[in-house]
Amino acid sequence: MPTEPSAPRTIALAMTGASGACYGLRLLECLIQADSRVYLMVSSAAQMVIRMETGLNLPARPKEAEAFLREYLGVAPERLRVFGRQDWTAPVASGSHPPEAMAICPCTTGTLGRLAAGLSNSLIERAADVALKERRPLILVVRETPLSLIHLHNMLSLAQAGATILPANPGFYHRPQRIEDLVDFVVARVLDHLHVPHALIQRWGDEDSGEEQKIGVDKGLAK
Repeated sequence: MPTEPSAPRTIALAMTGASGACYGLRLLECLIQADSRVYLMVSSAAQMVIRMETGLNLPARPKEAEAFLREYLGVAPERLRVFGRQDWTAPVASGSHPPEAMAICPCTTGTLGRLAAGLSNSLIERAADVALKERRPLILVVRETPLSLIHLHNMLSLAQAGATILPANPGFYHRPQRIEDLVDFVVARVLDHLHVPHALIQRWGDEDSGEEQKIGVDKGLAK
C-alpha cells in the first residue's frame, strides 16, 4: 500500500530587532522550501532593521505582511501565517497547540533577558515561553558583541531551561566566497537543530568537492 504523505512540520519563527535580518529571512526561505509550515512573528524593531539592512519594506499589519510574503515567496496560504505582536489567539500562545519547534532569529539581548525572567509581554515572548514549558526545541540566534555578564547569565539560565543558544557566529572552514555563504553557515546550523533537512553547506569531513546544493527560493529577501 502507498504510504500517506506526512503532514508538514510546523515551525514558529520570530525575528527581533538585532542586526542580522538576513539570517531570519534566509531561514524563512529555507523552511518554506523544506515544506515546513511557518508561523512568523516580527517585532516592530525587526521591521525597521529589515528595511535598513535589506531594503525590504515589510508591511506593518500582519495580514498585509502575510499576503506580501506569500506572493513574494510563491507559497500557498496554508504554509505561512503571520501573527501580530499582541495576537493572543494565535496557536503559538497556548501549550495545547504548540509548534514542533521555534527559532528566534535574530534574537536581541533584550528578548533574551525577558525570556530568562519568564516575562511574556508580547506574542514572541509567550510563544518562546510555551516552547520551553512544553519541552519543544527553542533556538535563540543571539546577535550581539561583546557580551556582558548579564547577557551570559541570561544565556546560562535559558540553556538550563532547555533552550539552545546558537550565536550568529559563522565558521570559515567551508571557504566562504560571499556574504551569503556566511549567512548560510549559520542558517544551516539552525536548520540542524530544528531537525529540518538541508544541503546548504558542505559538512565537515565531507570529501565531496563539488558545489553544494542550495535550498531556498532564492528570491533575494536576505540580499
